[in-house]
Amino acid sequence: MNARHVVVIGAGIVGASIAWRVASRGIRVTIIDRGQPGGGASSHSFAWINAGAKEPVGYHNLNRRSLEMWPRFAQALGEDVDLRWGGKVSWESDPDAAQALVARVQQLQSWGYPTRLVSREELQELEPALRIGPVAAAEYSENEGQVEPQMVVGACLNRLRELEASVVTGVEVTGLRKDSQDRVSAVQTTNGDIDADVVVVAAGTATTAVAAMAGVHVPQAESPGVVIRTSPMPPLLHHVPIVYAPPLEDGRREIHLRQCPDGRLMIGEGDQESLAEDDSQAHADDLLARACQHLPGLKGAAAVPVPVGWRPMPLDGYPVMGFAREASNLYVALTHSGVTLAPALSQLAALEICDGARADAVLGPYRPERFVSVTAERASQMEHPRARHR
Repeated sequence: MNARHVVVIGAGIVGASIAWRVASRGIRVTIIDRGQPGGGASSHSFAWINAGAKEPVGYHNLNRRSLEMWPRFAQALGEDVDLRWGGKVSWESDPDAAQALVARVQQLQSWGYPTRLVSREELQELEPALRIGPVAAAEYSENEGQVEPQMVVGACLNRLRELEASVVTGVEVTGLRKDSQDRVSAVQTTNGDIDADVVVVAAGTATTAVAAMAGVHVPQAESPGVVIRTSPMPPLLHHVPIVYAPPLEDGRREIHLRQCPDGRLMIGEGDQESLAEDDSQAHADDLLARACQHLPGLKGAAAVPVPVGWRPMPLDGYPVMGFAREASNLYVALTHSGVTLAPALSQLAALEICDGARADAVLGPYRPERFVSVTAERASQMEHPRARHR
C-alpha cells in the first residue's frame, strides 16, 4: 500500500490512535471529526481495561495482548492519561449467579488469565471502603485497570500536531469519491474535498453510514447505554479501581463503578451491554442511592445524569478491521471495546496501512467481508452476543 496521505474519519480513541501510529511512520495524516474529538462514544465509555468476559479464546487473547500493551502505549504518548492499575473485584450473593461466576473464573484461569476466587474477608481487605454484605462467591482480577479516553485522544492529537498532521473538527463527511478502479480518491466534506491515498473509517456509530458511501456494508446493532457521573468526591476507592457489586434484594440490576481523576465517580448498572436509555435525573438519583449501599463514602454526592450514549457495536459483537473488498484503499476500524483494544488495533492497522502487511493470524476473523452476504432481513434476525463483551 503506497500511502502518502492517509485520511482518518473519526477522532475517538480508535481513530486518534490509528492516526498517531500512522503519522509516527512519517506519513502525512489528516484526521476529521464532525464534532469535538473524543466527544462520541469515548466520552461515555466506562473505560475499563480488561480481557475478562471476552469470548472465544482468540478474542480474549486479542484483548489481553492490548491490555498488556497499555503501559508502553501510554508512555509513548508522553502525557498523563490517568492510566491506573489495581484490578477489578466482583462478587455475587445469589447462589446461581455465584455458580456462573465460579465457572467464568475457572475458564479464564484455564486460559492463563490472572483472576482468582477470594473469600469475603479477602474481598474486604482488597477494598476496605466497600460495604460487602452477603457473599456466595467473589473474584479478583489483578491485572485490570482504567484510563481516561478523552485524555488519550487529547494526547494523540497533540502528538499529531507535533508531526504536522492536520486535525479538522466540526466538519461533516458528505461523500467518498471513487475512481475508475473503485478506489476512494477523495473524502468529500462540508468544508471541501480532501484527496487521499488511504481512507480509514473509524467513525464509531457513524461508520456504517460513512462506509456505505463507498459501497461497503458494515452493519451495526443499536447499543445505547447510560453511565452517570457524580459530583467530585475525595478519593473513595484506595486499592481496587473497578468494582462490580451484586444486585440488591429488591431485584434491580448490579452496580459497577470507578472514580475519575477529578474525583467524580462513574456509575452504571448491569453488564456494559445493558441497553439502557433512561438518562433522567430520577434514574441517576436511583443509581447513586444503590451505589451508596455498596460504597457508603458516596453519601453526600450529587448524581449528574449524562445523556444516553450510543456505542459502536458491530452486528456480531466483534471488531471490524481491514481493507474493504469494495474499495481496496478504504480501511474500516470499528469495535466495541475501543478503550481496551486501542493499543493493539492501532498498531495492527498501522502495519497493514504503512507496510502493506496482512495480520491475518490476528485480524483474520474480523475482516469487513464477513458481512458481504448479510442482507438487511438476515441482519435483523441475527442474535447479538451481548453478554460476552462486558
